[in-house]
Amino acid sequence: MATDASLNSAQPGEAAVKAKTSAAPALLILALAVTCGSAVQSAFSPVQELTKLDMGMSDLQLSYAQGLAVALPAVVLSIPLGWLVDHQTRLRLLIAMASLWTLGAFATVWAPNFEVMMAARMAASLGGTCVLPIAISMAADLCRPEVRGRSLLLLTIGKAAGTALAFAIGGAVYGWLQAGDISLAGLVAWRGMHLIFALASLALILPLFLLREPARREVGQKGAALGPSLAALWARRGFLAPLFIGQISVIMADNAALTWSASVLSRNFDQTPDQFAGWLGGLLLGAGILGAVIGGLASDLGHKRWPGKGILLGAVICSVIAIPCALFPVMPTVFGFAAMLAVLLVAGTATGLMTATSIAVLVPNEYRGLCLGAFVVVGVLFGFGVAPTVVTLLSQAMGGDGNLGMALAIIGGVSAVGAAIAFFISMLAAPKTAAG
Repeated sequence: MATDASLNSAQPGEAAVKAKTSAAPALLILALAVTCGSAVQSAFSPVQELTKLDMGMSDLQLSYAQGLAVALPAVVLSIPLGWLVDHQTRLRLLIAMASLWTLGAFATVWAPNFEVMMAARMAASLGGTCVLPIAISMAADLCRPEVRGRSLLLLTIGKAAGTALAFAIGGAVYGWLQAGDISLAGLVAWRGMHLIFALASLALILPLFLLREPARREVGQKGAALGPSLAALWARRGFLAPLFIGQISVIMADNAALTWSASVLSRNFDQTPDQFAGWLGGLLLGAGILGAVIGGLASDLGHKRWPGKGILLGAVICSVIAIPCALFPVMPTVFGFAAMLAVLLVAGTATGLMTATSIAVLVPNEYRGLCLGAFVVVGVLFGFGVAPTVVTLLSQAMGGDGNLGMALAIIGGVSAVGAAIAFFISMLAAPKTAAG
């Protein structure tokens, strides 16, 4: 795909038109990659209760497969990967991550025990998690700063679509395999579902070979070493530290909700995957699209009206809205559960996009990938490694598995309050531009 490198000699209006035209196909392929990685990473969720029963896992082991398996590899590798994003060919890294999550999907199919399942989920989750910082870095260089919120909107929708498809298609395929007494390669239904996802992922890697590496924009210091890069980010700690805390809090609330929603629906409302996966997948997709649109438009409008600080104004508002919606797991009806969860996820998606846009606009290019990698490390450590397990431990402390919903509501509410406070502090400290 062509980049903006050839636009330097064009007139400003002509350059804008060419940039918009040439960027669109590349952005769509990047969004497809994010969708695929998100779908493979999330495919475990709709059938997690069935996997638990089939493999004799405990709730704690299930939380490890959904949380620790995501956190461990990301914590170890995200910062080095972020530095590579700033200094190496990002397209090669993107293809490597796609290959990794596909390998993890195939390993999930034939995992004979919990230990192999953990390794498989680690591979799938590392690829699915790290694809987003790479895609954001590439997308930022395909577009001008003033439209980056709307450009990153496609990636956010792609991530939400992947999660939604994992539930909708995963649940439907499971129901089809189970009800039709159809076996793929002699596999039980939940393993057969993972095999279909793995084969689809293998095919969807191919469009990545149509991409070209985009030229880097806003580079002030080429080839910055890791030490100076970290020092440069530390100098922006007044803005970045509360931004980290705010986004971590959002990730904790949203990921705890996504991790345990299927279990709450199964235990408290007696629903099976083929009953809830369709509407839950549609809810996730709708919330992802609406949240992305709100986040993208609010970021660009806020930055235009109030340069720098305005990008995060919407994040503060969305975090406040999310506070009462954290009560979704203790709603008395499925409709109330769904409505409150939908608003919570719309708010979470919007704040996630505003956070990504603030980094894409207000952090220099030579530190941007490292910054995103650091966000992945901290966000994944707490949002994936801590949140699902904390919910489990809290429910056990409250009396057992029957208190899972109340524990989930408490963790979500506390996280939403923390996010609102942190985003407000970050907004006040935000610079006007990447140069400060």
